Amino acid sequence: MKKIRRAIGTVLATAVLVTAGAASAAPAEQDAAHWMTRAQVTGVIAANQKIVSSNGIQEQIKVRIGGIDQWLTIRGRDLRNPILLVLHGGPASTDMPQAWTFESPWQDYFTVVEWDQRGAGKTYAANTEAQMAPGMSIAGMADDAAQLVDYLRQRFHKQKIFVMGHSWGSVLGVELAQRHPDWLYAYVGVGQVVNMRRNEEDGYAFAMREAKARGNAAAVHELESIAPYPGPKDITLDQISVRDKWEMYYGGLAWGRQDYQFAADTWDLSPDYSESDVDAVGKGSLFSLKHLLKPLLSVDFDRTTTFGCPVVLFVGAHDNTTSHTLAEQWFDKLQAPSKHLVVFADSAHMIMLEQPGRFLVHLVDDVLPYAQKAGDAAPTETERNH
Repeated sequence: MKKIRRAIGTVLATAVLVTAGAASAAPAEQDAAHWMTRAQVTGVIAANQKIVSSNGIQEQIKVRIGGIDQWLTIRGRDLRNPILLVLHGGPASTDMPQAWTFESPWQDYFTVVEWDQRGAGKTYAANTEAQMAPGMSIAGMADDAAQLVDYLRQRFHKQKIFVMGHSWGSVLGVELAQRHPDWLYAYVGVGQVVNMRRNEEDGYAFAMREAKARGNAAAVHELESIAPYPGPKDITLDQISVRDKWEMYYGGLAWGRQDYQFAADTWDLSPDYSESDVDAVGKGSLFSLKHLLKPLLSVDFDRTTTFGCPVVLFVGAHDNTTSHTLAEQWFDKLQAPSKHLVVFADSAHMIMLEQPGRFLVHLVDDVLPYAQKAGDAAPTETERNH
C-alpha cells in the first residue's frame, strides 16, 4: 500500500494535528506516525471537500455516451445554480484528479461537471481501446460533448448551461458553441486554441528567444535540431516534445515554473482517483495522441469568428502553450451577442491553478451574470445592517 508523508503541504495541515500528541512516543513510533496510507490521505481530503448542503449534489457517475462508458463528477452546493461543464485539455489531460485543489469555491456558484473525455483517465480505464477508437476524432468527440450537454440539460431541467473549454477542450468548446449556441448561456474559452500551426510557431520562437537570452546552449542546440519548426511537413511527436520541453521550462505553461510537477503531484492525493486511475492518465494520453495529434495540428479557427451565444475568454498574459497573442487577436475579430476578455497578468496556460482567486472572481463577476439575467441562479447572500 502506497504511503505518503504527512508533511506533504498545507492541504494536509489538519491531518498533521491528528498525531500532534505523538511527541512523547519512541523515535521509531514517531517516525511511523509521520506516514499515512494513500487511503488515509484521500479520506482526509474527501471529508474536507464533502458537500453537505441540503440542496447540493456530489456524485461520481458513469454515463453511457457515444456508445461507451464515460465518467463524470458533478458537484455543487445549490442545484438552483447553473451548470458549468468543464472540457479538459490534452488531449487526455484530465482535470478530475487535480480539480480538488481549486474547484471547491466554484461550487458555491455553479454545479460543476468534470468529464473524463473519451481516451482520458477513468474513461480510458473503463473501456477497451477498440471500443473507444471509432469516436477518436474532433467530430466524434464534439458529438460526445453534445450528448453530454443534452444529458445534463434533461437531467437537471435546464434549458441552457455554461461550457468552459481549456486548451484542447477549447477546440471542442468552439465546435459545440457553433453547433448548439441555443444550449449555452455562454462559451468560456481558457487557453484558447486558435490556429495550431501558428501556435506552434509562436511557442517555438518564444522558447528560442528565452534560451538565447539566457545563454542556454543545450536548449538552443535541441531547438535548432528540429528547425525549421513547424515547417512545411507533418509535425512529429518528438519535435513537439522538444518545443514543449523548453517552452514549459521558460514559464510558457505555468508562469515562473519550469515544469508541471506542482500540479501532477496532486493527482496521487485525489479522492476521485485510484492508483490505477492515475496510471491510466499516461496510457490514455499516448492512445489519444495517436488518434488526435494530426487533427489537432490542423485546427484553424481564424475564420470561425461568428457566434450565436456570448463568448468569454480567459487569457494568461504569459501563455505560450496556446499563444496569448493569437487568442487576443482572435477575440478582437469575434462577433457574438456579447463578448468579454480577461487577461491574467501573472499566469501562463494554467490560469485556474496559477491565479485561483482571480479566476473565481471573474467566473462570478463576468460569467455567472449571463445565467442570473435568465433567473437561473440561486439567490445571493442577504445582508443585514445593524
